[in-house]
Amino acid sequence: MRLLALATFAFALAFAQAPITRAADSGAVILTIDGATGDGKAHTFTLDDLKKLPAAGFKTKTPWHDGPQQFDGVLMSDLMHAVGAKGKVLHVRALDDYKSDVPVADFDKYKPIMAYLQNGKPMSVRDKGPLFVVYPYDSDAALRNETFYTRSPWQVAAITIE
Repeated sequence: MRLLALATFAFALAFAQAPITRAADSGAVILTIDGATGDGKAHTFTLDDLKKLPAAGFKTKTPWHDGPQQFDGVLMSDLMHAVGAKGKVLHVRALDDYKSDVPVADFDKYKPIMAYLQNGKPMSVRDKGPLFVVYPYDSDAALRNETFYTRSPWQVAAITIE
């Protein structure tokens, strides 16, 4: 009986963890933005919704990857425009509850993106996806330090605009 219970538990645990390796389903909500939006309401986005916004991308080295990587997604400024953002800081929360504050002032100056593709492929949760705030680190030496690395959360799930 114990062996059967243990086997059932192991199967359930493996099944529950299986989605971790997969990229986001294009129809599932993967991002919620609330706080100081234009209408004061929370906005939800699926991967398909994000792909309808103007696309942006760049190739850059990161401290988390070997060699330059191509990241594609939407400019953070365009994403904030889509919700009518009125704040000065984004409180970004990841799936694992990691939190990072990202100043809106960075958007025009450095052009970070909310990446949903890395090297042309959707990112799984295990590979820092499905969403990852990425700065073009190679474009400016000022971006290659802990300040900007901490402003680059991966596995992004929610943003509160303040």
